[in-house]
Amino acid sequence: MHVLVRTMNSGVSVAIPTSRTTKISHLKTLVEKKFDVKPENQRLFFAGKQLENQYSLFDYSININDVIQLMVMASVTRTNSTKKSVMKVPKNLKNKTYIQSCSTATSSVIRKDNIENISEESKYFKLGDYVDIRDYEYGVWYMGKIVKIKKDISVEIVQPLSASQEERDGLIYFVEDAGAPKNPPAEVTLKDIRPYSTENLPFDQLKINDKVLMNYNTEHPKERGYWYDVQVKQIKVNRRNREVIGDVTLGTNKAVLTNCQLMFLDDILKIKPYKLVAERTEEDDAIMQTMPSVERAGALTCTECKDNINKLCVDCGCTICGGKEDEEKQILCDECNDGFHITCLSPPLSEIPEDDEWFCPTCKNDENEIVKAGGKLKATKKKKLASTSKRDWGKGMACVGRTKKCNIVPPNHFGAIPGVEVGTTWLFRVQVSESGIHRPPVGGIHGRDNQGAFSIVLSGGYEDDIDNGEEFMYTGSGGRDLSGNKRTALQSCDQELTRNNRALALNCNAEINDKEGATAVDWKKGKPVRVVRNYKLHKHSKYAPEVGNRYDGLYKVTKYYPEVGKSGFIIWRFVLKRDDPVPAPWTAKGKKRIAQLGLEIIYPENYMPSTGLDNTKLPGSNKKRTLQDTDMENNKTDKHLPKRKDEEKGSKKKAKIQYKLEIVGEELIKADAANKKYWDYCKEMLKDGKKAFLDRVEETFMCICCQDIVYEPITLNCSHNICKGCLKRSFASKVYQCPSCRAELGKTYLMNMNIKLANTLLYFFPGYITGR
Repeated sequence: MHVLVRTMNSGVSVAIPTSRTTKISHLKTLVEKKFDVKPENQRLFFAGKQLENQYSLFDYSININDVIQLMVMASVTRTNSTKKSVMKVPKNLKNKTYIQSCSTATSSVIRKDNIENISEESKYFKLGDYVDIRDYEYGVWYMGKIVKIKKDISVEIVQPLSASQEERDGLIYFVEDAGAPKNPPAEVTLKDIRPYSTENLPFDQLKINDKVLMNYNTEHPKERGYWYDVQVKQIKVNRRNREVIGDVTLGTNKAVLTNCQLMFLDDILKIKPYKLVAERTEEDDAIMQTMPSVERAGALTCTECKDNINKLCVDCGCTICGGKEDEEKQILCDECNDGFHITCLSPPLSEIPEDDEWFCPTCKNDENEIVKAGGKLKATKKKKLASTSKRDWGKGMACVGRTKKCNIVPPNHFGAIPGVEVGTTWLFRVQVSESGIHRPPVGGIHGRDNQGAFSIVLSGGYEDDIDNGEEFMYTGSGGRDLSGNKRTALQSCDQELTRNNRALALNCNAEINDKEGATAVDWKKGKPVRVVRNYKLHKHSKYAPEVGNRYDGLYKVTKYYPEVGKSGFIIWRFVLKRDDPVPAPWTAKGKKRIAQLGLEIIYPENYMPSTGLDNTKLPGSNKKRTLQDTDMENNKTDKHLPKRKDEEKGSKKKAKIQYKLEIVGEELIKADAANKKYWDYCKEMLKDGKKAFLDRVEETFMCICCQDIVYEPITLNCSHNICKGCLKRSFASKVYQCPSCRAELGKTYLMNMNIKLANTLLYFFPGYITGR
């Protein structure tokens, strides 16, 4: 098998051949060869876990084609260049911190904290003045009180001539939050404070382009929020309501939210200009030095109960009872941040825990199951499955699971799979499972004992099988002891007509008989069975492929009966006869058709024939591994494998006969004029065969919501296609947009199904609507 290793910074992915039993420490050496990063500088992550050296890929459930993230840690080394870059501090300014910042728009400033605890005089403010202070991150204006003014003597200012007066002040103002005086004061410059705004501006005096202070909520515009600078853009007045549209300034970088609708038009405040201290009157001093008696309305703590103390609310009160009383007996969960009365918990607490962290019953995890940083993984039953055998069982494809699933038809589909041609060959059984031809990755019969069998695999596992191509005798399953995780064993007991055997018997056009068997009245009226021949059968049958697993078409059960097999135990034999209009792959017509369709052996994604991790000889023997020994999964004998296109050098490529659409299909495509550009895009793949064309159609007409072929398709005005059911669910969630491009559809959009597209898709994929 192989995994993909992707670097976090560049996003480059590289496929690395490995084994599920490979240790992480060995994986790091393989990564070093590909990325030239030393193992000590590698940090590997998968599914949110850091991979530790002492564990294997199997321990972390890493499968084929899974992506492992690589973080490269830089080596910390001291060089002369780094030493030279350290700024020297003058002797008379010891213990000072230097901060260097450059700005092309304003100035270049080097700051340090002033150690002198002496308040300076400002032209515009005094100690004790109540001012509006702007929050550094969000740009919110709130009330503060100046408690200290310092001259920043370490500031060297190089200003352009256009610099404003706020940037030429050269002072640091220490302003405490008037609502939380116990918090340490904020250190700001003159541009982040101004006289506290209290004067209300009547709505009829508001003009376009006025800059005012208004209340706005960035997350819920219809709710109370915080106070921001607003520049008025539009004023609308009619008999029913009034409306103000403006640009809201956020943050110190003065980012602007354009065209915001302001809701609270009775709270429009004038922005007070700066006024020199020398020009103040006694009345001005009284206003500036006195805390306003009425505080400006702010955002609600809880939008559910509107901060009603007497109303029960589980959002801002106790999560269990909703009460807001006894705040000293409430405790907050450190995970979900919900509050709880200690008496409401089950079991209740007598006092607040002294631990630094507390988690509610919902968020509480079993500490024994938590893997802490650098800790070991917990032992599980899965790890015990790893054998102590020296054989490396983790290289092959038999150890991996399906990475895809056939959604074109349901699992209980009888007959051919749309788009899968007779003669299609896959290298591994897991690929056959992904295609939907035969879904079990190991079992030979896929069926249900109350419906019938859908597919079987001929692999030569039973000595009683007889293959004559157009007709073969198939041995039922069971009668073997497969304990100990064995794949196969000798016959050790009688078989019974139950489970999969009964399912295959139901395909015969006759009454079920679990004693003597039965013969079909009209064998062609029986249920079809998809048949796959495996390369392991090739040593017993000339009709089996030399490599991989080949789909040979549909067969019917003509009869079934019990008899004593070569092992001496009773087996159930099934006689199957081919009933498929497509010629068999081993015939001259079948081979010609395969060449015309351009069918070649299908390899897994990112498959590498030679992994470099296996031995070409069997343990303790000079005999080389055969295809059966290695299961085609880790061999190095390239002579057994057909060369891939990209490996062929100097060989002349045969001209591939393009797939030509049938007249009915061509007419259906032409009728769907609304999707003409999509069908033209799909028809570009006709030159690569029918399967490539159908794969492109499936990809193009996939619903973005359910990730399946569109069912009851609706072609929107923006030309995107979506299932009618998916669009209804979107509208039920009050989302009236195209899920692909977010084009507005409107609440009254008519969901008219594109009948022409539906008929065309049903023609190419006749069973895809089953079960939907």
